[in-house]
Amino acid sequence: MERMAESNFTDPQPRSQSLLRGAVFLFLVLTLGTFLALGSWQVQRLAWKKDLMARIDGRVHAEPVSPPGLLQWNESADPRSQYEYLRVRLQGRFLHEREVQVYANSLLGPGYWVMTPLETSDDIVWINRGFVPNEKRRPDSRQEALPAESVEVIGLLRMAETQGLFVRNNVAAEDRWYHRDLAAMTDVRGLDRTAPYFVDADATPNPGGWPRGGLTVIQFRNNHLSYALTWFGLAVMNVIALIYFIRTEWRNPASALRDDADSRLDD
Repeated sequence: MERMAESNFTDPQPRSQSLLRGAVFLFLVLTLGTFLALGSWQVQRLAWKKDLMARIDGRVHAEPVSPPGLLQWNESADPRSQYEYLRVRLQGRFLHEREVQVYANSLLGPGYWVMTPLETSDDIVWINRGFVPNEKRRPDSRQEALPAESVEVIGLLRMAETQGLFVRNNVAAEDRWYHRDLAAMTDVRGLDRTAPYFVDADATPNPGGWPRGGLTVIQFRNNHLSYALTWFGLAVMNVIALIYFIRTEWRNPASALRDDADSRLDD
């Protein structure tokens, strides 16, 4: 009779254990779905990045074209995606008296980018003529590279730079520049308006050897494959945990209850 009374006694523990098992199972399923979704998203990002790199490579090695006019630029839904690193050809006259030197740490060491506005028939475009070492910063130290006549410039279209996290502030009043802020350069040099982009000149030599162009570094971070493998790896581990949980913790409910009842009767 005592054993029958114990067996008929309602114990809330099995129900709470069942709820706990359900919660753990739901958590594992949700995390599995999350890992798979994140892995798939990284695969899509990888395809996008490869396509972007292929398009940029095609632009860099294509025949030079005329740069976009202001109307074209404003009508573009995404000028960066459409025009960045486009190989362009311009004809015009350098405004050497408006030159700006921007501090640079290039492949050739520390020095400056020589930024000179080029007056074309349609607009004024800032040209990065290339790199000069510290001793060649002053224009009068490279007089032979200051042409007065109309010149042709071929190079890559670049977007205006924004100040990076570890880049010092420009001090326009003291003519100290650390990033290429086109709007500020245009204002300080007294220009009415310039194109919303600049052009990195190619490696065509300048008289006297300086400035030295063709130093554009095109580099894209592409960690999407490693990210995808990480998420899919976590998904595999999650599947293993889910299988283990189902086989050991959430087996036949009748068997689990019978084992639990037997253990109480034995006490």
